Amino acid sequence: MNEHLYRWRNRELREHVAVIDGKFAPTLLLKNTTYLNVFLKQWIKAHIWIYQDRIVYVGDRLPENIMNTEIINCENQYIVPGYIEPHAHPFQLYNPHQLAKYASQTGTTTLMNDNLLWLYLTTQKKAFAVMEDFMKLPVSVYWWARFDSQTLLKEEQEYFNNGNVLAWLNHEAVVQGGELTSWPQVLEDDDRILYWMQEARRIGKPIEGHFPGASEKTLVKMKLLGVSADHEAMTGKEVYDRMRLGYQVSMRHSSIRPDLAKILSELQELGVTNYDMLTLTTDGSTPAFYENGMINQCIKIAIEQGVPVIEAYMMASYNAAKHFNMHERLGAIAPGRVAHLNILDAKDNPKPTSVIAKGKWLRKEGVSVDNMGEVNWFKYGIHRLKINWELEINDLQFSMPIGMEMVNDVIIKPYPVSIDANVDCIEGDGEESFLMLIDRNGEWRVNTIIKGFTKTLGGLVSSYSTTGDFVFIGKSKQDLAIAFKRMKEIGGGIVLVNEGEIIYELPLTLSGMMYDGELETLIEKDKQLKETLKAFGYKYDAPPYNLLFLSSLHLPFIRITPQGIVDVKKKEVLFPAIMR
Repeated sequence: MNEHLYRWRNRELREHVAVIDGKFAPTLLLKNTTYLNVFLKQWIKAHIWIYQDRIVYVGDRLPENIMNTEIINCENQYIVPGYIEPHAHPFQLYNPHQLAKYASQTGTTTLMNDNLLWLYLTTQKKAFAVMEDFMKLPVSVYWWARFDSQTLLKEEQEYFNNGNVLAWLNHEAVVQGGELTSWPQVLEDDDRILYWMQEARRIGKPIEGHFPGASEKTLVKMKLLGVSADHEAMTGKEVYDRMRLGYQVSMRHSSIRPDLAKILSELQELGVTNYDMLTLTTDGSTPAFYENGMINQCIKIAIEQGVPVIEAYMMASYNAAKHFNMHERLGAIAPGRVAHLNILDAKDNPKPTSVIAKGKWLRKEGVSVDNMGEVNWFKYGIHRLKINWELEINDLQFSMPIGMEMVNDVIIKPYPVSIDANVDCIEGDGEESFLMLIDRNGEWRVNTIIKGFTKTLGGLVSSYSTTGDFVFIGKSKQDLAIAFKRMKEIGGGIVLVNEGEIIYELPLTLSGMMYDGELETLIEKDKQLKETLKAFGYKYDAPPYNLLFLSSLHLPFIRITPQGIVDVKKKEVLFPAIMR
């Protein structure tokens, strides 16, 4: 089957029909099921026939031919469509393969993934090749086409030009345009992005917005310009306002914004009873947030908040499939759909005991079944970092008049630096530390002071950042140098050093951005990172996101980027990067 084209070959279609006539046997028969029919919004008793990766029959009949058919009696169990994550960022320390593998164990069998890091980490040809290989997995993996970098790059046009963006947008594994963090530029005068938006609409692919705190006026304008959906509503009223204007709204429960219960409660107070325009997302949470699964967590919260059980499952499956114009393929248990099914012990318990993806068992009666294979990352140019340049003493100069003060996990404001930064170590337990962003190839650097990240930590060096460049944070230049040396030795990652001692390291050997291992292990490493930082005065919730957000221009008020220190609102470079 060529999943990208949303169709099976003629020969395969003939075989599917032949199963109904008894000329071929189903590969899997689920007998005596009670399944969720998303079209009638009812639980119905039926037998489900699966042939290879496709559902070929759902109804009262049993097949005449059952030669070599695996038969499972599902009496006293309930079957729902595989869950869909409509807004995944599959590079939050984990890699897309391990995320999909892990998420599938709790029923999320389709992920719509951010493509941003593919633009930086490998060539377009290799990125498209890895996307092709992902389509061979049992879990359905699709991608976005970004229109903006979310930061200020040295060579923005190299990544975001007509040729590249349209090639991504027209790729058959790409299901949407966006997310659109550069909407202020579009509103102002950016006809280039507006053209890409219209191309997305022309080929039937929705556009995902990014509108935190947007006014009604802004939402209306962006709807007129072609945006289809938004995931940034933070209250029930904001969800309501977006729905009223015709937006598909993805309600978020994430490591940064665990708001779902509150949002649903407020929606019900507003009298909302129609959930057809709503989906659920975890919005690329940090690894530890996924300890209890992915979309199953959201369904559980929805049910606990009084959402009708059927509507909760619909938000997690059919609603998302319909939004992406893929409802003839995904999100339902019906003839012709891909065989993504979750078998539950109870209607109100969304954590499945068994999971089927493209007709293959990924979990069976509570036991994991490894049908996900491996990915040869090296083939796609994704490998350990080889850093062939040295840190010099002149790099660690921090005499900048304006620093960056962390207000919370997402907001950073400018402040006047009053300490003497011409020292080897910032003494005491104040909240100020050295901060440097340095090019992964050693060509430029940006130096300042950050306030609020730590009180006493000597040094943190990370190859994990929005652009894949290196972040230095700490009070001791010596500790920063040690951390950088160790980060080089392990081929990329996050290293913490204090008083000359390495106290934590997380190898990210896939281009310095992704962990090459099981998510279960990474979850523990993520917890350890947070606990270690807390011991040195860190007071926030998501260290990996803090590292990403340092350069993210969709957040207020000041950021450190490859072009320099930037005023977000004015899009002005206050202090440019220094060439080394």
